Amino acid sequence: MTQTARNHLYLVDGSSYIFRAYHKLPPMTRADGTPVNAVYGFTTMLMKLVQDLNDGVAPTHLAVIFDAAKHSFRNDLYDQYKANRPEPPEDLVPQFPLIREAVRAMSLPCIELQGWEADDIIATYTTQARGLGFDVTIVSSDKDLMQLVDDHVQLFDTMKNVRMGADAVQDKFGVGPDKVVDVQALAGDSVDNVPGVPGIGVKTAAQLIHDHGDLETLLANAEGIKQKKRRENLIAFADQARLSKKLVQLACDVPLDDALDALAVHAPDPHKLLAFVDANQFKSLRAKVIAAGGLDDADDAGAQTGDAAEYTDQTDYECVTDMAALDRWIAEAREAGTVAVDTETTGLNAMTARLVGVSLSVVAGRACYIPLAHRASEGLALDGDGPAQIDKASALAALKPLLEDPAVLKVGQNIKYDLQILAHEGIAVSPFDDTMLESYVLDCGRHGHGMDELAKLHLSVTPTPYKAVAGIGKKQVTFDLVPLDKATHYAAEDADITGRLHRLLKPQLPKAGLLTVYETLERGMPAVLQRMERHGIKVDRQALSRLSGDFAQRMGALEAEIHELAGETFNIASPKQLGAILFDKMGLQGGKKGKTGAYSTSADVLEKLAAEGHDLPARVLDWRQLSKLKSTYTDALQDDIHPETGRVHTSFSLAGTTTGRLASTDPNLQNIPVRTEEGREIRKAFVAEPGHRLVAADYSQIELRVLAHMAGVDALVEAFRDGQDIHAITASQVFDVPVDGMDPMVRRQAKAINFGIIYGISGFGLANQLGIPRADAQRYIDAYFERFPQIQDYMERTKAQAREQGYVETLFGRRTHTPAIKSKNWQERSFAERAAINAPIQGTAADIIRRAMLRMEAALSDAGLDDVKMLLQVHDELIFEIAEDRVDRAIPVIRETMETACAPVLDLAVPLVVDCGSGQSWYEAH
Repeated sequence: MTQTARNHLYLVDGSSYIFRAYHKLPPMTRADGTPVNAVYGFTTMLMKLVQDLNDGVAPTHLAVIFDAAKHSFRNDLYDQYKANRPEPPEDLVPQFPLIREAVRAMSLPCIELQGWEADDIIATYTTQARGLGFDVTIVSSDKDLMQLVDDHVQLFDTMKNVRMGADAVQDKFGVGPDKVVDVQALAGDSVDNVPGVPGIGVKTAAQLIHDHGDLETLLANAEGIKQKKRRENLIAFADQARLSKKLVQLACDVPLDDALDALAVHAPDPHKLLAFVDANQFKSLRAKVIAAGGLDDADDAGAQTGDAAEYTDQTDYECVTDMAALDRWIAEAREAGTVAVDTETTGLNAMTARLVGVSLSVVAGRACYIPLAHRASEGLALDGDGPAQIDKASALAALKPLLEDPAVLKVGQNIKYDLQILAHEGIAVSPFDDTMLESYVLDCGRHGHGMDELAKLHLSVTPTPYKAVAGIGKKQVTFDLVPLDKATHYAAEDADITGRLHRLLKPQLPKAGLLTVYETLERGMPAVLQRMERHGIKVDRQALSRLSGDFAQRMGALEAEIHELAGETFNIASPKQLGAILFDKMGLQGGKKGKTGAYSTSADVLEKLAAEGHDLPARVLDWRQLSKLKSTYTDALQDDIHPETGRVHTSFSLAGTTTGRLASTDPNLQNIPVRTEEGREIRKAFVAEPGHRLVAADYSQIELRVLAHMAGVDALVEAFRDGQDIHAITASQVFDVPVDGMDPMVRRQAKAINFGIIYGISGFGLANQLGIPRADAQRYIDAYFERFPQIQDYMERTKAQAREQGYVETLFGRRTHTPAIKSKNWQERSFAERAAINAPIQGTAADIIRRAMLRMEAALSDAGLDDVKMLLQVHDELIFEIAEDRVDRAIPVIRETMETACAPVLDLAVPLVVDCGSGQSWYEAH
């Protein structure tokens, strides 16, 4: 390295800055709840240091050095090294990566190396720089670094604004820098748990080294030490002193990834720092960054870096009403390579809503709305009398190449809805990102993932509510009747906010180690589900009608029986009247009145009374079941049949659960009861088109298999591998009974425990489920854990993990955050613990079926089965519609795709087994 003047290297001890910043400031959080007091303090201190240095003699080289992990080569020398150090404060841990981001945002090298402490990295750079004739300033007050001081190396304590040379080291240790390690070897260090020699402090050590020259000479002449106790300790603990010297001696030969040249100071990017400051909501630092960087106050260039959310009060929303303007926006989107897209429609049901307009945004604060089907009033066709807007066909013809261009990324919020709307117009959007799913991957369990909530949380923006432009109640209009000025602001704002959220959230995925989860489990799902929803499933209206009639007749018979048992007629659907009959008139025990003064007649209450042998509550339960089936399914499903397709098109929610499971709405097809024959009857109404059959492919006991793998339960793993009856095996292990000739009731009890354990079932819950005394139920659970202690270990380990890091993970890395696990409320905490135990199991099962769904279409296509349609996903089951002559070919492909869904990422200890059945109806397919 050539030199024209003496170079000056500054090495900042990042760890020292972190803890000083943390303890100096009170707690601070961002809008999303992330603690940032240490981040703020660190950033402020580092900015001040850089500014002060630039105001003086600016350094030629500068870097910030961090500890990569607690373990270093010193732990291999002495396993008790730093063993006394407490874990960092809980609210400091999530700030560590943000602090490193702060360094990079200031365009400074951020250096750490696994297996080496920051002090060793500093020592190595110092040694290299000293050899090249540099001056070196180490920004730290750490005494361990004082051994590096010489005529050209000094320490700088920025808190006290004190620079420490050889004289300061002499004052502290009583020896020069070259003898510091000898003194430390004798005196030890309680902070780092360096043992030293008992009975010898710093002053005594300094005197001994001054008298003998160095540690080895002292130890060699220890017999001549006059003080008896000191002499005995030096002799007895000589090896301990030598070990201590190895522990305190800094390594000067760390294999660095970044050469000294890489630490050369260069002009920072103020836009990058502004983006970081804005993302962490450090408003008090914003003006300093703008002033220091020479930025204009309106220059939100930091918002365009893609690293953080943009903050701007200035918006430019355009209503596009001619092709020239539309072509300009399309060209801008192509040049940028990424465009946020949103659609406005006449309703929320993606299968019946009509497209009204499209909005686009490329940069923060700028967006457009392209109205396509607005009307001036009810019933007015767009024949020239309506608002000025581009011809819909022409606009869509221009937009289609952009929205299908593989070189342009489309970004949406809950983009599945937009995919469906645009699919109606013959547009297949690809590729795309979804901000809702980015948030879901990052923060599942912390908060919701709707745009309004995300905008408030991350951008401090409250989006315009729909009612503000369309009205409320009876006066609310569909969006095609909203005036264009209001429609433009509302629609363009949605696209603008979506783009901002994407630029904030997407970069966080790799930083959090969650990009693979997003890419492999989430990103492709909107397209798969959009096609499933579009296919829908055929429903036999007449079958539903017949079931409704049958349920009504049976309800009538039950009603008569209930009235006879009560000795009078009353409204069975009225909890108040039912409670009066049960507890006042009949005098049954267990009645409890609520705040309204009425008795509770919940299912739990009635089930308890029925278990005691009372007929009336038992009949009421039967009546309620039929009433729910009739109103929720056999009646309501008839209204859900699409008038044009004759099929029901449910909507699958990707971010509606905390475990990765899909939810089904409008209508909910996942909650159709299957434990009773009446519930299963409803599945008879779900049928295949003529010449086709429905195929149901169901993972067999997938959650138990996942539990056996995660907990490492050898007995269960072996049983699954051998294809044995897992519930019979469990009963045999727990109740010590042979499998052959087993009482079905015993197997049923084991089955209830097997599935209940996954959901954290209690003795009370199991007792209710099996209709046995609570003491017996608790004894069964205790016996289960005694036989399978690995499961109890898994549960305790998972709860501890959730408490320690705030989340649990599936085998594929999906995270579920568990903030309530530290709640002071016992009920909240207990619920969170059960959820933490269940989430990795149920979540892994959900991930497996997602992986199967994402691969299914390609697998079927490769087998020449493109016409096979995947229709529904219900818990662990996939439903397909297949031509009758292709069923036998399709089932092996479906089964293999589902059973190999883990490959090549995960090698489960147990095999996945998929049961397949086919029939004219969903009922027959089982």
